Amino acid sequence: MHKIAVIPGDGTGPEVVNEGLKVLEAASKKFGFKYETKSFDFTGKRYLETGKLVDDSDIDELKRFDAIYLGAVGDPDVKPGIIETGVLLKLRFALDQYINLRPVKLYNSSYCPLKDKEPKDIDFVVVRENSEGLYKGLGEFQNKGTKDEVAIQISYNTRKGVERCIRYAFEVARKRERKQLTLCGKTNVLTFAWDLWQRTFNEVAKEYPDVKTDYAHVDATTMWFVKNPEWFDVIVTDNMFGDIITDLGAMIQGGMGIAAGGNINPSGVSMFEPIGGSAPKYTGKNVINPMAAICALAMLLDNIGEGKAGKAIEDAVIKIVQHKLKSLAAGKMGYSTSEVGDLVVKSL
Repeated sequence: MHKIAVIPGDGTGPEVVNEGLKVLEAASKKFGFKYETKSFDFTGKRYLETGKLVDDSDIDELKRFDAIYLGAVGDPDVKPGIIETGVLLKLRFALDQYINLRPVKLYNSSYCPLKDKEPKDIDFVVVRENSEGLYKGLGEFQNKGTKDEVAIQISYNTRKGVERCIRYAFEVARKRERKQLTLCGKTNVLTFAWDLWQRTFNEVAKEYPDVKTDYAHVDATTMWFVKNPEWFDVIVTDNMFGDIITDLGAMIQGGMGIAAGGNINPSGVSMFEPIGGSAPKYTGKNVINPMAAICALAMLLDNIGEGKAGKAIEDAVIKIVQHKLKSLAAGKMGYSTSEVGDLVVKSL
């Protein structure tokens, strides 16, 4: 019996999660596994009413689940950063989800903004360090509010944190056909943090002679994502750079409507989500694309040992994206949110 915690979240989060749960039910019947879910109300509305987000007792309860399925967080009535820090970052740090895993895969060249690129050209994975760097929240103000104000934001990197991320990336690369791993950084300017990353990368690489390695500055990486995405297989990078390049990755794979990700603790509880956010302007209109949430569900199932079900869901998504949808954009798919969920269930 798989125990899955569900955080529908804000905005369109509940809508896309509902379609994912519809697909989960169909997959469980087809592949013969059992599961149970429990929903958690970590939302902007709850915060506005109670001042509560995620506390330590919530973390203790979530540790008893096999995985977490997240819709989205972010409420326009709440100051930016409060929910993101109090839910997303709190969960990632407290559950030690030190890997952010982002497959970037083009299913239909019609939805790619790049000229003459086909699915074979865009098929790579970004492994982002998910618990350190600038997102650690370290820093200070000096002379705040004056003309001499200084704001200091610290990028916190440990050998342990960097090495376990790099090692995970090598394992991902080793399992792929091309077996190629690119370190994406900024060694020419950020000489402390990226000296640590480069040295650790070089040392760990000696243990993986079967994996080809290279390095690219982050600015060059964004350029090559657009010009030559076929150069990449697996990319490993820090928290900030990973956050930036994965959004660009989402665009070249067709948009946020198809982009899913996982926050991974390889020996603990992992969390899976569409990366597009809560999209409040589409809330309640039944027009948002649920495919990213459904792809996140496929990743979740693979993570908890139901790989056949996860692969079948991905195959169903590919078929529908290739042959059914007019667009991946909200309101332009040719189907409503719930109808797209129904299409995946029918394909399964």
